[in-house]
Amino acid sequence: MNRRAFLSASAAPLLSGQQPKKPNILWVTCEDMSLNLGCYGDKNAASPTIDLFAKRCLSYRNAWSCAPVCAPARTTIISGMYPPSTGSEHMRSDTHLAPGQKMFPQILREAGYYTSNNSKEDYNLAHTGKVWDDSSDKAHWRKRNPNQPFFSVFNYLITHESQIRKVPHQLRHDPREVRIPAYLPDTPEVRHDWAQYYDNINTMDGMVKKTLGELEADGLKDSTIVFFYSDHGAGMPRSKRFPYNSGLQVPMMVHFPEQYKHLAPKDYQPGGWTDRLVSFVDLAPTALSLAGLRKMDYHQGHAFLGSEIAPAQNYVFGFRGRMDERIDMIRSVRSQRYIYIRNYMPHRIYGQHIDYMFEMPTTRKWKEVFDSGKATDAQSHFWKTKPAEEFYDLEKDPDEVNNLAFRPNAIERSEMNRMRAEQTSLAVRIRDVGFLPEHEIHARSKGDAPYTMGHDQQRFQATRVINTAELATGPTLTEPEVLRTSLGDSDSAVRYWSAIGLLRQGRAGVEKAQAELRGVLTDTAPNVRIIAAEALARYGEETDLKPSIETLLKDADATKGDLYIAIAALNSLTEIGAVKIKPYRDQIAALPAGHAKIPKRLDGYIPRLLEYLLAITAAKL
Repeated sequence: MNRRAFLSASAAPLLSGQQPKKPNILWVTCEDMSLNLGCYGDKNAASPTIDLFAKRCLSYRNAWSCAPVCAPARTTIISGMYPPSTGSEHMRSDTHLAPGQKMFPQILREAGYYTSNNSKEDYNLAHTGKVWDDSSDKAHWRKRNPNQPFFSVFNYLITHESQIRKVPHQLRHDPREVRIPAYLPDTPEVRHDWAQYYDNINTMDGMVKKTLGELEADGLKDSTIVFFYSDHGAGMPRSKRFPYNSGLQVPMMVHFPEQYKHLAPKDYQPGGWTDRLVSFVDLAPTALSLAGLRKMDYHQGHAFLGSEIAPAQNYVFGFRGRMDERIDMIRSVRSQRYIYIRNYMPHRIYGQHIDYMFEMPTTRKWKEVFDSGKATDAQSHFWKTKPAEEFYDLEKDPDEVNNLAFRPNAIERSEMNRMRAEQTSLAVRIRDVGFLPEHEIHARSKGDAPYTMGHDQQRFQATRVINTAELATGPTLTEPEVLRTSLGDSDSAVRYWSAIGLLRQGRAGVEKAQAELRGVLTDTAPNVRIIAAEALARYGEETDLKPSIETLLKDADATKGDLYIAIAALNSLTEIGAVKIKPYRDQIAALPAGHAKIPKRLDGYIPRLLEYLLAITAAKL
């Protein structure tokens, strides 16, 4: 039988004893891709292998990756937990699970599975033991013992953001035929990037064909449950890195051979579709369920396949923390029709200068169009500060450009209120440590895991901190008097959010709390004094500028504090503006770019911020 047969022919059940009783599980995955496949209705896509494979699968219309960038998305999968509960939400993080918690392939190994990963990991969590039998570019199910069931992952990098901008490249897709989302300008540069993205999808489709062909050649097609999905949305700006539907919705399809259809959901049929909401936090419980195992008590997702299928959920959840060198905090919730977004740092613009993001021609051209005053209203939002809340009707507004949060009708208002409550409930339930500054996540959990710290009321009063964040950054501005009083709270996280609340109100807020903000310039909590320094430097009196910038310069020295403090201080320096910081250019240039104790996966962030600061202070003003 040829390779095409696996994609199109009916699978025949095997004779008893010919294959292991437990199913083999194969995950075929790609990177940075939204629903841009022919089988999902995209007429511009050239994806014949995947389209044919979809005819043998149940396809999901509403699959979410939880995180809009690779490391936290993959961390969600491997842990079966929301990274905001494990201190691993940032891009990238360096932390670990609590004692007794395991990455799910290790659980499969202990149940007799051969586990292989080819080959990207990029987890924000340290390994919990022997997770994979082989994790390398040579990893393959073929290395297992005879008749041993396997769980194997093959990941294709060609669709990654970095490959969209790779040159030289001869386009195969016509740039004139691609659809440009309403939030992006329609320019040749943007069209070229989208066309190259589609080219890469076509190349990836051929890689899928090779792997499925190997499965058939090995006589395993009738004993293997096969998944296909992407690790998050398209690698284009405002999709990648942002927890909109455009950044979180991914294609997902699953094929069950005949002998394992009892493990499929009731609505399974080849070529069928489901509207069930599923997300990456569900994948670990689902993989265990397919292997006949129950999820662990710390797993936060719900199995949607296998022997332990859970009831369908009404909502799925997304998040964003620090992206590379830039600090932000966003949470999102999706129902079948709507998406609710909560911006906890509305004083920051969406399009903060992330060096890696600005390597994309589309990003640079988009910023150029905005700076020239030629951007439409929908194209301009990305370069402005954020509203506290966003709410979109995905049926009427798939590009998510018409924010209904401040003018909902009765039905929309009711749903938005429910989704807002669901987000807050989840944050409290999982003990979302992302409400702590990144430095405090590690400081408060020193010698312990962030998850353990987060569940210790003495170290993290989650409800108090979350309530303060809601109050300080909500759609209705809080009276500065309330926030000024909270600057004296015993909990540094409460003081931190109170300072952010005053900062986001600009001059009006800072003027009413100048004495208190000056008082916390020497706060023992670095992130409190950093926000106070930024607020005073931007909106205080002229005499506040020098002590505020000197505070930030001191904290920006990673050799005297730590990486996360330095990143926060440098972020605040960039917000003060080139005119005010230009006299301090030599001191900025003298700051160390890092030190030996900084984990390798995070060692580029301080140099990028310093480079940006030196660039803006070198320009003629």
